[in-house]
Amino acid sequence: MLADHALALLRRLPPEMAHRATLRGLALGLGPRPHVPDPPRLATRLWGRLFPNPVGLAAGFDKNAEVPDAMLALGFGFTEIGTVTPRPQPGNPKPRLFRLEEDRAVINRLGFNSEGLEVVKRRLAKRKEKRGMVLGPVGANVGRNRETGDEIEDYVAGVRALAPFVDYLVVNISSPNTPGLRELQRKSAVERLMERLLPARAEVVPNDPPPLLLKIAPDLAPQEREDLAEAALAGRVDGLIISNTTVARPDTLRSPNAHEPGGLSGRPLFVASTQLIADMTRLTGGRIPIVGVGGIASGADAYAKIRAGASLVQLYTALTFDGAGLVTRIKRELDALLARDGFATVTEAVGKALPRQTEPLK
Repeated sequence: MLADHALALLRRLPPEMAHRATLRGLALGLGPRPHVPDPPRLATRLWGRLFPNPVGLAAGFDKNAEVPDAMLALGFGFTEIGTVTPRPQPGNPKPRLFRLEEDRAVINRLGFNSEGLEVVKRRLAKRKEKRGMVLGPVGANVGRNRETGDEIEDYVAGVRALAPFVDYLVVNISSPNTPGLRELQRKSAVERLMERLLPARAEVVPNDPPPLLLKIAPDLAPQEREDLAEAALAGRVDGLIISNTTVARPDTLRSPNAHEPGGLSGRPLFVASTQLIADMTRLTGGRIPIVGVGGIASGADAYAKIRAGASLVQLYTALTFDGAGLVTRIKRELDALLARDGFATVTEAVGKALPRQTEPLK
């Protein structure tokens, strides 16, 4: 994400070392700045928040809220920090991050490496005190510690600590790298989560609280998708992020790293994540806004997810291969596609690839 001429040098480093070097460079102000303002057609209003464009940075890059404003300055319409756990934890042993060059993909088994809520809260509070011109919304993605006595209480702690300082909150219940975490996607678990998270959010931000989103996995079976849609509707979930990484390994993968354990992201995830967006849009009757993520590397990719039902999109893995200039290119291509099809706003295109909307599940 530094200047594109540095990308080749970074890719000679081991993936996690390159990531750390990129963060340090951005923190020092070495990142490029876009010179072209966003096309008006890309401005999107959702949850009462204005997104200057619908292209966001997914969680996982800025885990500890070190460079949110630097990422917004690169041209993202919003950025998401995290995943943040209540207590600091190192994550899984290294190596735990692998490039799949031939497949334009990444496998990670980081395991929620985090500096913890107190460090991240201080950074976000300091940012809120100093911020001048608002470049775009910042969200926070919260998770649980690997060793915890009450996993739901870990999420409650995350909501209480960070809700006053962000524009939206994400409950990560779908990472494949924390044992047992994906069990929280079950209907009964989602209902229990929301019963405790909504009051916790109201305690710290009683007026205009940040929307509460769930991040879900692409590996859900059909019945699990139906159950999750019912739970999300009943539990007053404000949005869904679709999707997290996958544990599947498509037969098309060519990289020698393809069979490393962990979550697969990037190009091979595109079809599965887009299908899940369409499924959840249908199952919820389009009543729950969706943020689409998984395999986006062009304006056409972003447009496909929007037409499948996503109001906003996110990317991360493609930046590893294409550099910071990708963000501006995606926005330019997306604007051209919207114009071609006669849409005056992104919102008009949401879900247009689906059959006429039906009623959500009862």
